[in-house]
Amino acid sequence: MIEVQNLTKVYGNHIAVDHVSFTIDSGKIYGFLGPNGAGKSTTMNIITGCLAATEGTVTVDGHDIFEDPILAKKNIGYLPEMPPLYQDMTVIDYLRFVAEAKGVPAKTLDGEVARVMAKTGVTEMRLRLIKNLSKGYRQRTGLAQAILGDPKVIILDEPTVGLDPQQLIEIRDLIRELGHDRTVMLSSHIMQEISAVCDMLIIIANGKLVAEDTPENLEQHAESEQTLRLVVHADEEQAQAIIATMGDMVAIRSAKSVGEGETELELGVLSDADVREKLFYAFADEKHAILSMVREKQSLEDVFLSLTGSDATGKGGNGK
Repeated sequence: MIEVQNLTKVYGNHIAVDHVSFTIDSGKIYGFLGPNGAGKSTTMNIITGCLAATEGTVTVDGHDIFEDPILAKKNIGYLPEMPPLYQDMTVIDYLRFVAEAKGVPAKTLDGEVARVMAKTGVTEMRLRLIKNLSKGYRQRTGLAQAILGDPKVIILDEPTVGLDPQQLIEIRDLIRELGHDRTVMLSSHIMQEISAVCDMLIIIANGKLVAEDTPENLEQHAESEQTLRLVVHADEEQAQAIIATMGDMVAIRSAKSVGEGETELELGVLSDADVREKLFYAFADEKHAILSMVREKQSLEDVFLSLTGSDATGKGGNGK
């Protein structure tokens, strides 16, 4: 449905999108992830034809977004991070205006507006001014304009930003419903938020593609990565020598003295086996006690942060 090849966007000396290529197949929900400033919005704006690329190509249903923009854009419904809403219009008047701008035939216009209002749950709000709507209903109205004309592809840029937990659940359910009969591309920098609704994940960092896989495969990767944190009654040299007897089952990531005759260690477990018992006996055989041992498994967020080089705040990118 969407083919992105060698996509690049340069602003002066800054590369916001750096030779990105991926394919989005029909009938799936794709999560487009990355830390703040990773290049997500820039990429989406180029895919939708709102922004020119420095280099590369984008085709939507076989139509080049730059060479054949009218036919390409007919296949796209787009909700940017800031919904393009006219605050002093009522919901129904705004949607009629957008429908006319999209070329919806006059004889089917009223029915199409009624359909998208019902689909997004804003029918009861149709006579309210948009400026008087809650954040959740404004997002719903933005989604309604995106699906006017029944486009084959829906592209949503951070559609859940600023929503309360109940609104978040409602928008997620709506996105799942939209994904039943069309292709959806959904951006976020929070992996857990969209992994539950997405069939595929595309992860970008510093303008580069760093991963393209299913949530299940990324979860398996997360489960295979384990960390052991130990405090042992031994100095660093003694502790490292004992751990060396474990061979390639574990690797020392860090070791530091934390008190007289005590060492704190972080170990990476390089096998699927539970090595805690073997570690216990390895230290016991040398008459050194393990004072504490904690096993940690990587979460999907850990995998995301590892791939993107971000900290827990989501920072680490250079361009939106």
